[in-house]
Amino acid sequence: MAIENKVALVTGAGQGIGRGIALRLAKDGASVMLVDMKADALEAVAAEVRALGRKAATFVADISDREQVYEAVAQTERELGGFDIIVNNAGIAQVQPLSDVTPEEVDRIMRINVQGTLWGIQAAAKKFEERKHKGKIINACSIAGHDGFAMLGIYSATKFAVRALTQAAAKEYASRGITVNAYCPGIVGTGMWTEIDKRFSEITGAPVGETYKKYVEGIALGRPETPDDVASLVSYLAGPDSDYVTGQAILIDGGIVYR
Repeated sequence: MAIENKVALVTGAGQGIGRGIALRLAKDGASVMLVDMKADALEAVAAEVRALGRKAATFVADISDREQVYEAVAQTERELGGFDIIVNNAGIAQVQPLSDVTPEEVDRIMRINVQGTLWGIQAAAKKFEERKHKGKIINACSIAGHDGFAMLGIYSATKFAVRALTQAAAKEYASRGITVNAYCPGIVGTGMWTEIDKRFSEITGAPVGETYKKYVEGIALGRPETPDDVASLVSYLAGPDSDYVTGQAILIDGGIVYR
């Protein structure tokens, strides 16, 4: 297996894309530290990882808190005996016309989506350096990190920021053998999109489900994305076949945004 005996940390691992990534990395041979704010959800995913014959550990953390992210990395090493890969997957969406966004809303989404990613990059790079080996840093971006979307303006801004952090970190850490890349999903059928659709309905008056349906109809491959679709790309970025790839924010959206 491509990442046999590697140790990975995945944030936002209690549900959705994060769960899918954690399970795929486990299938591919990794032990996995699962990080989320929901302890019950983490334990359920940990049981699924262990059922695959892989080690799993859990850590409840708010990724917007730098100290908690550093401690999650340290705990990964202590419990699982190593640290090779971090997937900075956790994040939130925000649907709001730009004219209505409040300072509190901007602060919250920036702390989670941008600062949370930065703390993960910092903590992972420091741990790789301490362990004197190469490593993989993989960040959650979005199609909204390539195109700004109406009603998702601040969310888009956070994902453009993740692209910038990914590029800058790739340049800073390349000499240490650390690669830094990002994955950019489109319309994934998870709880996040349920909430996005609901919020669009509240703002625009569209029937519940209509916004999701409209976006899915615009996908060239003709179906909504699944967490497994995303996880397949993350698995590639986590493994040795991507050793010569760094600084990239790779679109995996079924054909929505083209670059």
